[in-house]
Parts: sequence; structure tokens; C-alpha cells
Amino acid sequence: MVEICEVGPRDGLQNEQVRLSVEQKIEMMEHAARSGISKIEAVSFVNKKLVPAMADAEEVMAAWHHREGVRIAGLALSRSGITRALQTPIDVLHITISASDAFNKRNANKTVAEGLSDLLPVVGEASTHLPVVAVISTSFGCPFSGDVQMETVFSVCESFLKAGATEMVLADTTGMANPRQVAETVRGFYRTFGEDIPLGLHFHNTRGLGLANAVAGYDAGVRRFDSAVGGLGGCPFAPKATGNICTEDLVHMFHEMGIDTGTDLDGLITLAQQVEKWMGKRLEGLVMKAGKRSELAV
Repeated sequence: MVEICEVGPRDGLQNEQVRLSVEQKIEMMEHAARSGISKIEAVSFVNKKLVPAMADAEEVMAAWHHREGVRIAGLALSRSGITRALQTPIDVLHITISASDAFNKRNANKTVAEGLSDLLPVVGEASTHLPVVAVISTSFGCPFSGDVQMETVFSVCESFLKAGATEMVLADTTGMANPRQVAETVRGFYRTFGEDIPLGLHFHNTRGLGLANAVAGYDAGVRRFDSAVGGLGGCPFAPKATGNICTEDLVHMFHEMGIDTGTDLDGLITLAQQVEKWMGKRLEGLVMKAGKRSELAV
């Protein structure tokens, strides 16, 4: 069984020029939940001037009506963001930092060490209120400084785990990963921390390897993946960033492989088509255009 975290309402929308209303975001979240998505990264608590698409985070959470079996995550990358997040009814706190100094300086105006000094003391406090997931961006490479050593990534992971984080996500923020690297990194993670630490993977499809990387991660033992409906997404601080791996394409692939995701693919395709209308442009998703393989005439 694979668990998919739908990040469309947050990562998917943060780099888009079209600004969806609170009502549209709630409809997006509710449709995803009706389609069987059990975890949704809905908002981020960041500087409203730098990421205006997330300026309504508190309003979105105030408008969300709790649904049984659906966890809502909010993302923060600073002490002040964590404080804001804890004042809302999120179910899970995602805290992100880069494994690369060059990227983290652009994303949070701090080196990795400075970022950890700021975040780690708050992680322990936050973990007494709700689960804390540490998302380590540029885990597979940095567009500004190149390769990021596996040991560097794991050192950041260890700092968060010691501080109270209960789950890790390794993120390929700018689509630099390849399947062999993903498999080696996942196996290295389990060797270092054991298989009892929940591990998720977050891929962008910048160079067309997103789904291949997901398969490599699955084969290495990962069962938690982030994705965005229609392939929405991109990072405001990453050059030439493109979308996340596409939720309905990821689900279609797993279903064709005989792997259960607990989701309704038809519902996800319908959602992608609706979001495409809202955005006023063709989205990157392929199954929404070509249809499911099972629908083809034999």
C-alpha cells in the first residue's frame, strides 16, 4: 500500500501566477479527500511578500472542515512560521530546510547551520502538540553548488530526529535526482537510521525522471510519496523549476503495477481537469490527456 501526500494546494500553487481563492483551494482539498487522498499539504506559513500565493494560509485553515481519515499538513521554514502554524488546526507540521548552504541562503536567508540553530529548539516544543515531519530539500543535488553528499543529508536528518521529528522526507527540489541515486540514498538512509523511521520522497519532474525516481524509491522500500494534481508546482527560489510529479500519473503507474494507493483515479483525473480550467493553461499531467490504459480497446 502506497500513501500519497497531495501537495498541489501548497507546492503546486506557490509558483503559479494565477491566484486561487480560498473557496477554490478548499474545493481542491475536498475533492482530493473524496478521491481517497489521506494527507494533503495545504498551506505554508511563509513571508507573504515573497510567496503571495500562500498569503491566505490562516484563512484556508479556518475554512477547512475536518474530514475523518484525512490529515492536513502545513509547511514552515522559520521559527516565526512554526509559531503561526501552531495557531491553526493543522494535523501535521512540515518543517523544511535545505541540505545545501547555497540553496538555503536563497530560500531562507540562512546557512544550513544557522537554519538548524533557529529551527531545532522549536521542533521539540512543536512535537509535543502534533507530529513533525522534516523535509530536506536539495537532498539529491543543488542547482547552485552541484552534488550534495549523502552524509551531509543524513547529518541534517539526524539533527531533526534527535530534536523530535518523527518522519523524514527527502526532496528533489529541482529535479536533479536519477533512479540509481535514489535507490542508493534510500538504502543508505535505512542502513543509517533503520527501517522504523518513516521515510517519504518528494520529486519534481524538471528533467523527466520523476516517475522513474518514484519507482526506484518504491523498490528500495519507500511507501510514502508527495505529488501534485496535474503536475502543478515549482519553487520560487529555484531556477527553471518545473512541477511536482503528477498525482494522477503516479497513481495510474502504481495501479498498472498492481500496487494499491487507496485512491480513486477517476476522481483525481476529474480534479486535475478542474484545476486546469482554473489555471487557464494546459497542465503537465499526461493521464488526464491520454486516458487510462485500462480504457484502451483490446
